[in-house]
Amino acid sequence: MDPKNGSSFTGFILLGFSDRPQLERVLFVVLLIFYLLTLLGNTSIIALSRLDPHLQTPMYFFLSNLSFLDLCYTTSTVPQLLVHLRGADKSISFGACVAQLFIALGLGCTECILLGVMAFDRYAAVCRPLHYTVIMHPRLCALMASASWFIGFANSLLQTVLTFLVPLCGRNKIDHFFCEVPPLLKLSCVDTTANESELFFVGVIILLIPVALITLSYGRIIRAVLRIKSAAGQRKVFGTCGSHLTVVSLFYGTAIYAYLQPSNNYSQDLGKFISLFYTIVTPMVNPFIYTLRNKDVMGAVRKVLCRGYDSR
Repeated sequence: MDPKNGSSFTGFILLGFSDRPQLERVLFVVLLIFYLLTLLGNTSIIALSRLDPHLQTPMYFFLSNLSFLDLCYTTSTVPQLLVHLRGADKSISFGACVAQLFIALGLGCTECILLGVMAFDRYAAVCRPLHYTVIMHPRLCALMASASWFIGFANSLLQTVLTFLVPLCGRNKIDHFFCEVPPLLKLSCVDTTANESELFFVGVIILLIPVALITLSYGRIIRAVLRIKSAAGQRKVFGTCGSHLTVVSLFYGTAIYAYLQPSNNYSQDLGKFISLFYTIVTPMVNPFIYTLRNKDVMGAVRKVLCRGYDSR
């Protein structure tokens, strides 16, 4: 970025919801509760997966990755937003803005790929049950999880560099509550069509591959479930797969609006609320979606609670 535009020295102003003071007070309380629930729910998933031997399977390995990812993603934006909602100072330094964009975008891309990997895991469990432990070997699980993180942050590095190479000519008021690519590009004093096209193209690729894997996996899963004669067996499969599909729908629906909308159709106000949804609501509900109908997790919770009670 050209230092003459001043952004590298003065930083940015995150306008957020400052035009709605009454809403800021309500949002502070609601988001604080949601954030605490996010911390509690996702930390519990990670802890239970480590403590209960029955949950040390590929499915819960990936679910722990997802929970850790959601913890990091929410923490990269929400604490700062809570501070801004309670005070008059809405500023963020240039370095902090770069770091926030890189981390949030990297985690978002990683989740996109990880959800596709989790669909493949469900396919192997349902359609290849006798070979499941051979297919989903711990080394392969670790490799797929690592690849998800690597690809996610490699793409984020590219997008972050391209975004901050755009000259801003002294503009530093971001009409958003955190540093994100679309509102940052709107600050530019030059034509950003090339950046928007590149963002759209990469976004389609990042979304298309996991969506194709999810669609193919669940197509095979549905056919396998229809061959199961036991109603209890069908319910068990639909329970775990239904939880994953719910999370996929929530995540991809908001991501598509945020990153694949044409700029002339993009509503900044609606975009803020959509961003609130995928930065705080989705990470909060993910643990509950996976646990409320999951007997293994609920059983692990009871074991841990009983163990704690007996130790007294």
